[in-house]
This record gives sequence, structure tokens and C-alpha cells, in this order.
Amino acid sequence: MLTIANIRDYIKTIGIGENFYAGKLDNKRDKSIGIYQRPDYSKANIAIGGLDTTRTQIKEISILVHWNENSNETEAAAQSIYDALLIATDVTINDQPVKYIALMMPEPVDVGTDDKGVYERVIWADFYYEED
Repeated sequence: MLTIANIRDYIKTIGIGENFYAGKLDNKRDKSIGIYQRPDYSKANIAIGGLDTTRTQIKEISILVHWNENSNETEAAAQSIYDALLIATDVTINDQPVKYIALMMPEPVDVGTDDKGVYERVIWADFYYEED
């Protein structure tokens, strides 16, 4: 099983950010990265042939880049994370081989500022991984 905490730990290895969270962005410190699961209620990921033939699962996540009061710096930080995911190969997270990371938007999306004026961007990614 691949969890959002596992993905948070992987995102840490990219080297962008100072504070990392899974499920909730506590205290909203500058230069924070939050990992959230995106709900997809449309389908279960079961291959033709049933569970016995299903080998790959999908973890659909949203990465919130909560950076600082400078929109350019926020954009650059988010783009660096996006680019690292875009070129990632031979990824293993929590002993699960990740076969593909699909970026679901053409670039990090600007979602404005929070109530303190800190700029934020969002990246949607689907992690296709082999189940044990």
C-alpha cells in the first residue's frame, strides 16, 4: 500500500521545501509542502480478470506548495517540484515500485494567496505503483 505519508517522504527527497505534511498543513509555515489524497469516487482499479490479475494501483494526490509572499519564488519552487516529478524514473516508495507518475495538469496551478498573503500553487499527480 502506498500512503500519502509515504509520498510526503518521497517529495522530501526532491530537496525543495522546509516543512512537509500529509493530510493537513499545520501552522502554515512558509516553504511548506502538503500532500493530500484526491478523491476519485468514479471507479475501483480492478483489471479485466479480477483481483487476481490486478497488479497496479493508483494513488491520486494533490501537492500544495505553500511558499511565501513572493509570487515568482512560489512559482519557481512549485515548478521545480513539478519538473522533478516529470523526469522521475525508477522510483520506489515504501518498497513499492512506482511505474509511472502522471502529472494531471500542464503546470502547477496558481490558487492565489492564503489569508496571510502567502502564495500557493497546486500540483495534481497520479502515482501508478505495483501492489505487493
